[in-house]
Amino acid sequence: MAALRTRHLCSIAAALVLTVTAPATAATAATSADAAAQREVLLVANNWDGTADVIKSSGDFAKIGRINVIPDKDQRMAEINADPIRWIAFMTIRNSVGEGHDQFVDDMYSTPDGSSVVVSRPSFADVVSINVSTGAINWRFPVSGYRSDHMAVSPDGTRVAVSASTSNTVHVLDINTGKQLGSYSTGDKPHENIFSRDGKYIWTMSIGEVNTALDAPWLDWTKGDRRITVVDATTYQQVKTIDMRQRLDAIGLTDYSDAVRPAVFSPDESKLYFQVSFFNGFFEYDIATDRITRTKTLPKNPATSDDRTTFVNDSRHHGLSMSPDGSKLCVAGTMDDYATVVNRTTLQEGPLVTASKPYWATVSGDGKSCVVSESGADQVTAIDFATGNKLVSVPVGDHPQRVRLGHVAADWTGPGN
Repeated sequence: MAALRTRHLCSIAAALVLTVTAPATAATAATSADAAAQREVLLVANNWDGTADVIKSSGDFAKIGRINVIPDKDQRMAEINADPIRWIAFMTIRNSVGEGHDQFVDDMYSTPDGSSVVVSRPSFADVVSINVSTGAINWRFPVSGYRSDHMAVSPDGTRVAVSASTSNTVHVLDINTGKQLGSYSTGDKPHENIFSRDGKYIWTMSIGEVNTALDAPWLDWTKGDRRITVVDATTYQQVKTIDMRQRLDAIGLTDYSDAVRPAVFSPDESKLYFQVSFFNGFFEYDIATDRITRTKTLPKNPATSDDRTTFVNDSRHHGLSMSPDGSKLCVAGTMDDYATVVNRTTLQEGPLVTASKPYWATVSGDGKSCVVSESGADQVTAIDFATGNKLVSVPVGDHPQRVRLGHVAADWTGPGN
């Protein structure tokens, strides 16, 4: 199988190398007329709260409004309590990946017209569309298995891909109706999804089992089938897979995990930068040559234990974004309690900005700042790409994780307002 993948790699590399990019937002599909009636915002998913804060996308990042993403909580809980298998799954999520809390919102995007937000809800194993004016649910899609996870939106804003982590499946849905357009199989525990800029491909990173204490390097084999799956976004057929185990071994990093976590592509679409479980740093992967070209190890926090079993969901660092010009990377050092901007040419990090369990990194609407979610402090913090210094922190809800650019109506202040 490895030989077959290698033979196919060269033939498809040229087709893929110019098509991958950072995750697109539904905003790219907005018409000029739509844009005139909309305002760009940042959507902050408060995982343990079951809310989404809507804040300004740049400037002072002031709060605009809040959306309840679990208006149907009573109904969902009644269904769960009536089904012993679903109840066991619900409690497993609470006591493992949820760190003793329910996971009510993982990821979210706005629709192109800004009228709704589409939300993945891990503990409810579904995806819902919520009208941002009324707070009502437009549609609901139960995923296969027992947990939904990261999502991605196609560049034209019409499709949303969601990872169903316990069934090793990605569902692709019509963003307006919730109808499934297709699905495909992945490695174990699909996590991050990225559409190519032209919408022709979807890249899915499978992270494997992250909730066991079998974290020693020699037990790495127990973590499951971890690979990147690339599929045709029209047929949903597999184009290729990439197992970073082979690429890491090739450069002597046999003790490093091959579980690819957050990832971002360079503007010229030739390089993939990615984080892996347990590692305080990131890698640079050249798509055309199919090899890891550089490794960046970031500083350890002296107060952080090196005991892998203490890392939340195996993720020592979890969160990566890139400035629009491709000159800087922004890294969320989750377990080391800092975020930092790294020069992409030299890989030299800037100031270590203190942050409490930063869990995600994205780019502000004006492209000037990196915005990280501080899940340990219930706030988001903006860091200047140019200087690497902190600009401002804004309070949000309980345990913010994903932060995404989106749109709402220009005069929107919240449901019912």
